[in-house]
Amino acid sequence: MSVEDRGGPGEHPGGEPPVGIDALLDRVRAGYERIGPGETAAAAAEGALLVDIRYAALREKDGLIPGALVVERNELEWRLDPQGSHRAPQAVSHDLRVVVICNEGYASSLAVASLRRLGLHRATDLAGGFQAWRAAGLPVIL
Repeated sequence: MSVEDRGGPGEHPGGEPPVGIDALLDRVRAGYERIGPGETAAAAAEGALLVDIRYAALREKDGLIPGALVVERNELEWRLDPQGSHRAPQAVSHDLRVVVICNEGYASSLAVASLRRLGLHRATDLAGGFQAWRAAGLPVIL
C-alpha cells in the first residue's frame, strides 16, 4: 500500500471518515422502517421470518419468541443468504420478509444493514428488541 492509498494525517483509508456508533446506527436506520412488537407479531402471522440473534445466555435467561429462528449473529449472513451454500431452509428468496431480533434493538439494526446488502430488501428489525416484545406481553417460551 502506498502512502497515497493510506491518506494523509486525519484521513481514513478508503476516503470515508470514521463515524461513531450512534451516528452509524442513525445512518443505518434511516434506510428502512423499524417495527414495534405488535407489528412484529402481525408480520409473523402473515409469514415473516422472525430471526433471534441473541446469544445463548440471553435466550436461556429470558426465553424465546415462539416460532423464531435462532441464528447466532456471526452466522446470520451465511444462514439467510438465499444463494448461500449454508442457508437455512427458510431462506428461500431475496423477497422474504425478515424481522431481526436482538436483546434491545441495537445489534439487530446493524444486522439488517448487512442483510440488505445481501439483497434481502424487506429485512427490518424489532425496535427495542426482545425486551420490548416481552414488555408488550407477547408470548415467550421459557
